[in-house]
Amino acid sequence: MAEQRRSEGFKDDRPLATEAEAKAVASAVRLRILRLCLDQALTNKEIALRLGSNPATVLHHVRKLVETGFLAPQEERIGARGAREIPYLATRKSWALRLGEEYWSDLSTAMMDAFRTEVAELGDPAKVNVGRLGMRLNEAQYQEVTARFKVLFDDLAAMQPGPDARPYSLFMAIHPDAGRE
Repeated sequence: MAEQRRSEGFKDDRPLATEAEAKAVASAVRLRILRLCLDQALTNKEIALRLGSNPATVLHHVRKLVETGFLAPQEERIGARGAREIPYLATRKSWALRLGEEYWSDLSTAMMDAFRTEVAELGDPAKVNVGRLGMRLNEAQYQEVTARFKVLFDDLAAMQPGPDARPYSLFMAIHPDAGRE
């Protein structure tokens, strides 16, 4: 399947994100909220606790994500003290959209900030499997690498977790190596 898509050439036919959608995901905090709610619905209070943040601040971010369709409210439940709570679940919409070039910088920065925060929370750098490679590519090769990233991410996003699945995150980047020019 991946080979077939590669041979057809790279075209990103996902719908273009609106300005509101692009701005909603161009935040490290919101990206982390989406990750936390990826496979389990969490209330605002639970999200704030996991982020170590103020619930009012988190609620602002949760509302933005709900307004733009990235989080979906689930069935209301009663909390420990009898208060009504609404859990939220990520819709995976962020993977179904493509961002206009004018938003790439903000999203890239947000992704790197979220990555650094999540890795720091591990407390043990040995838990991160990393690699780094310097290359020289012409434009066609660069486009091929970019297309392969997209195919790989699409295939991984479609993968169904097994019964003993644990949560992992994958971060990949390609950038000009200004120090080697």
